[in-house]
Amino acid sequence: MRKSKKIFWLFLAPCLITFCIAVVIPTLTGIYYSFTDWDGLHANCDFVFLDNYISAVRDIYFQNAFVFTFKFVIITVIAVNVVAFAAAMLVTQNIKGKNLFRSIFFMPNLVGGVLVGFAWQFIFCDVFDSIGEILGINWLCDWLSTKSTGFWGLVILVVWQMSGYMMLIYIAQIQNIPENLLESARIDGASSFQCFWKIKIPLMMPAFTIGLFLTLTNCFKLYDQNLTLTGGGPAKATEMLTMDICNTAFSRNMYGMAQAKGIIFLIVVALITVSQLMFTKSKEVEM
Repeated sequence: MRKSKKIFWLFLAPCLITFCIAVVIPTLTGIYYSFTDWDGLHANCDFVFLDNYISAVRDIYFQNAFVFTFKFVIITVIAVNVVAFAAAMLVTQNIKGKNLFRSIFFMPNLVGGVLVGFAWQFIFCDVFDSIGEILGINWLCDWLSTKSTGFWGLVILVVWQMSGYMMLIYIAQIQNIPENLLESARIDGASSFQCFWKIKIPLMMPAFTIGLFLTLTNCFKLYDQNLTLTGGGPAKATEMLTMDICNTAFSRNMYGMAQAKGIIFLIVVALITVSQLMFTKSKEVEM
């Protein structure tokens, strides 16, 4: 018994050490610096207690980034999961080339965020401008030059990139639904819509739990696509929270305030994701 415990801790120790070095120590260090006026240049810093948190909350750029990020997350999370679920339903039907469609839908997820951002920047700025000029469609011209077009450009980019990965999660859950359950419902007179709404949707809740959690966390921490597509412009109108925190630290040399913003961001995201997990978990049913 003692030998098995020693082996258990022997295998667990590298994971615990890595977790402490990569997560626990940086988090505690960040919390410490959030109460100081550290500028990232000098070793010495003074305690300012809650001044960084008060300044962060009053910072107009942080407020704008907060509102913009939440609007983006709400719309993008819904859009990604709707598109992913629709794609999963499509490629699980008995149609020709469904494996090819799966590969095509998943491929954008394999491309890095920086490359995706530059690729879509070319599409929105050059391709859309050319099409708009040729066809005389004014709203296609000067994309990413306004807050509205920058917002929808980010939404389109993230939906295109993330939907394929979420699709795989929904495909796995759809294939896990017993066919005899659906057959029994059809024999009892249930229509296709009733089978979908009363059987498939409730049994899909575990996948919805995972899908919503992943899209929430990925959308909140989005940075590279925001940087390469809009750069936060025009005039910081499309700057998300992660970019605002980075700019506060590296452009304004206010590392203490940046850490305070990061802690606020962490708490808000943790509360939202935990609430989402608790809510969707409560809706799950057993087969």
